[in-house]
Order: sequence, then C-alpha cells, then structure tokens
Amino acid sequence: MTLLIALGIGLLGGIGAVARFLLDGVMAERWGASFPLGTFAVNMSGTLLLGLVAGASTNDEVLRLVATGLLGSYTTFSTWMLESQRLAEDGEFRLALVNFGASLAGGIGLAWIGLQMGGQL
Repeated sequence: MTLLIALGIGLLGGIGAVARFLLDGVMAERWGASFPLGTFAVNMSGTLLLGLVAGASTNDEVLRLVATGLLGSYTTFSTWMLESQRLAEDGEFRLALVNFGASLAGGIGLAWIGLQMGGQL
C-alpha cells in the first residue's frame, strides 16, 4: 500500500467518523434515545453504500479508500453489539432482539441490493 493510499484512508476515515457522529446525533435528537436508531441508520446506509461501491468498483485502490477508509469508520459493528447487549441488560429483550435481528437481516439485504445496483453502473 502506498503512502498516498494510507493517507487517503486516514482522511476518509476521519470524514466517515464525523458523519456517523452527526447522523447518530440527529437521529437521537429527533427520535429519542430509547432505541439505537442512529446506529441502525448509520449501519444500514453504510451497508447499502458498501455494497454499491463493491459492486461498481473495478479499481482496488478506490475500493480500499472508500470501503476501508470512509465506510469502515462510518459503520460500527461494535456499537451495534454493545447497544443490543445494553438493551437486554436493561430488560428490553424485545428491543434487543429487534435491534440485533433487524440490523443483521437489513444489513445482508441492503448489501445484496447495493451489489446489484453497483453492478449496473
């Protein structure tokens, strides 16, 4: 990996992290924090975009920059798991299962849709 690609990944990673923070904040402010809707929205949009980029990209460097840098820092597996676990700890078992299941099924479905859409570009 060249230094330029590494710097690009770092720069795009910063942009992705800030975008995730802002979207999560807007969602929590607008819809409340009883369900981790911000993380859900971030992960679903990021999964769709990752599928789109992977389906459309024929250039490994572009895929590395966008998938690893931008979308790798934008999406958040660890927060999804932590929020699901916290919901269960708080006795919100149904919400924990909804968060876990909807995120898993939605992520797989949206990645597939993104791949199909990207392949058409």
